[in-house]
Amino acid sequence: MAVGIFDSGLGGLTVLDAVQKRLPDVPFVYFADSAHAPYGVRKADDIFELTTRATQSLFDEGCDLVILACNTASAAALRRMQESWLPQGKRVLGVFVPLIEALTERQWGDNSPPREVAVQHVALFATPATVSSRAFQRELAFRAVGVDVEAQACGGVVDAIEEGDMILAEALVRSHVDALKRKMPHPQAAILGCTHYPLMEDVFQDALGPEVEVYSQANLVAESLADYLARHPGIAGTGESRFLTTGDPRRVSGRAVPFMKRDIQFRQA
Repeated sequence: MAVGIFDSGLGGLTVLDAVQKRLPDVPFVYFADSAHAPYGVRKADDIFELTTRATQSLFDEGCDLVILACNTASAAALRRMQESWLPQGKRVLGVFVPLIEALTERQWGDNSPPREVAVQHVALFATPATVSSRAFQRELAFRAVGVDVEAQACGGVVDAIEEGDMILAEALVRSHVDALKRKMPHPQAAILGCTHYPLMEDVFQDALGPEVEVYSQANLVAESLADYLARHPGIAGTGESRFLTTGDPRRVSGRAVPFMKRDIQFRQA
C-alpha cells in the first residue's frame, strides 16, 4: 500500500522530493496528468473531472491516501471531491492547509476559532484557476482574521517550467511580482501557491526583497503528512515508489530531472 501524490504535471515532484526525504520508508505513487497540463487555465468542472479521474487511478494502484500536490486541483476540486465523490475508506488531502497553518502559526489540526495573527499583508502567487477560486482566502478565514490578501495570477510560469525554459520563467516571475507590488507595495509575506514555484523561489525572493518572508509548500506538506501518518497508522505500507504519466513517459522523465535532481522513469498511466 502506497501514498499517492497527484499533480497536473511535474510541479508536485517538489512535494514528492520533500516527503521522500522526510519519510524514506514510505512508498509513493506519483501521477502526472501531463497530457492535460496545465490545469491553471481550465474551468472548475473540467478540473474536477480530470482530478477525480487521476485520483481514481491512484486508488486503483493501491493507494488509500492521495495528496493533491496541485494547488489548482486543491482549490477547484478538493472540497467537492470530499463532499460528493470520495469512495468509502479512501482519503484525499490538499496542500493549502499546511501552508496556511504555518502562516498563521497554528499547530497541525488546530481547530480553534480564527484569531488575529502577526502577518496582515499577504501576497499570493498562483495559477489563474487557483486565484479565481478564492480557496486560499476561504481556508485562511477559517484560521485568521484581519489578513489582507492580494492575489496575482501568474499566467505562463507553469508552462515555461514544464518546457524547461527557466529564462522565460524568471522573466515572467519578475513581471508578476512587479504587477503584485503595484497593488500591494509592501507585503509582509508571500505565498507560492503552486508546486512548480519552489524551483523559482530564489527569483521570487529576489524580486520581492529580503524583508518579505516567502512561504513555499514542499517541506510544510512533508511535515504535515508525517504528522497525519503518525495519527493514522496503517495507511502507508511497504514497496517501491512508482511514477505514472498520461503524457509521453520518455519526455516526462527527461523533464523531471530539474525537480528531483536525479533520473526517474515514468511509465504510461
